[in-house]
Amino acid sequence: MSSSDSNKPSPEVMLAFYRRLYPFKSLFTWLNHDHVPSKLFTQREIAFSLPGDVYIRYNSFNTADELKKQVCQLNPTRFEIGPIYSARPRDRKTLRAGTLTPILRELVFDIDMTDYDPVRTCCSGADICKRCWVFISAAVRVMDSALREEFGYEKLLWVYSGRRGIHLWISDKEAMGLTDQQRKAVVGFLTVVQGGKESSKKLNIRNGGKLPPSLAKAMEYLKTVFGALILSDQECFQSKEGYEELLKAIPDSRVVDALRTKWEASPSRPSEDKWADLHRHNLMVALEDIIFNYTYPRLDIEVSKHRNHLLKAPFCIHPSTGRVCVPLDLDMIEKFDPKEVPTVQQLLEELDNLSKVQDPSAPREHHSDWEKTSLKPYIDILDRHAQSLVGETRKDNRSKPVSTSPRPLSVILDMGL
Repeated sequence: MSSSDSNKPSPEVMLAFYRRLYPFKSLFTWLNHDHVPSKLFTQREIAFSLPGDVYIRYNSFNTADELKKQVCQLNPTRFEIGPIYSARPRDRKTLRAGTLTPILRELVFDIDMTDYDPVRTCCSGADICKRCWVFISAAVRVMDSALREEFGYEKLLWVYSGRRGIHLWISDKEAMGLTDQQRKAVVGFLTVVQGGKESSKKLNIRNGGKLPPSLAKAMEYLKTVFGALILSDQECFQSKEGYEELLKAIPDSRVVDALRTKWEASPSRPSEDKWADLHRHNLMVALEDIIFNYTYPRLDIEVSKHRNHLLKAPFCIHPSTGRVCVPLDLDMIEKFDPKEVPTVQQLLEELDNLSKVQDPSAPREHHSDWEKTSLKPYIDILDRHAQSLVGETRKDNRSKPVSTSPRPLSVILDMGL
């Protein structure tokens, strides 16, 4: 039996999790931006993945309790969140053809560790550890800063995917209303390094030889993590394969030949020394491009481009690891260890241990069971985020301002990106 099979939760475990631990009310408040049901929830698509590769789309619900009831009946391996439509998705068969269209949706991003396989040395494929998580934490810092400062977005929720990556949900009113074309423009603006095999392509990010201000700021930060991550920890350039990849980024063939000769003569020369060798040549642009190539966020572009894209809901259980997809605060990103995230089995054991010391005659309320487990800090993060959205809704209801797109977006669209 593989490790992924041994971690895979049974249907009985999943049902107990949904009944006793899943924070349906918190999820509702986050998606609905209010405590009273609105179209942000009632016209929202929820899709279910069932065992045997069964996928049920176009579900919608009026309340958190309705959603919980259906989840407990179907007992899905996971469920996914889609857009808000022009009508309730569950009514689609009674609607005139073409009238059910997506109108609103969070702007979402996905950063997957497998896209860093060409540069990380500690793990590969679906595996992830605290060491290679530093690639993700660096990506989060760059993305979070750019989205707040370049676009003015404030309502950002980062969610660990349960296995090898992280999702970002942006719930600002302006972000929710972006068209597919505008979403494509935003992700195009933020994309510098392609994931996978495209990662070694030459970057085209300078205008007149200078970095644009947003990338210049990102470079300042990435320089602070590059040495410890790429040179010391990952030792990306120590092997022949590693330093040959590095040499591809050097535009001067004479420098390449000289460095290759030097490094072949000293096979065990560490990455830090090789990087110092590069610094002895006048290669500032190439060095910055290398830093971008190894540390800049690698985005799954397809996830972000379309309003009707479905993305796994926070607090679902990853079927391979058994770990919960938990929200993360920005100040815990660097300290986060994916292997310390609670598994569904661990959470149920915590509940069982509590029940052994509780008075059996005392009344029990399953909806608050999570408060007694290690899931609580993560649900508190979602609740704080959801309350900030409720506050914005109430403020909007009082003032009813005219909605405007964030200024930088029009600039990007004018550039034709």
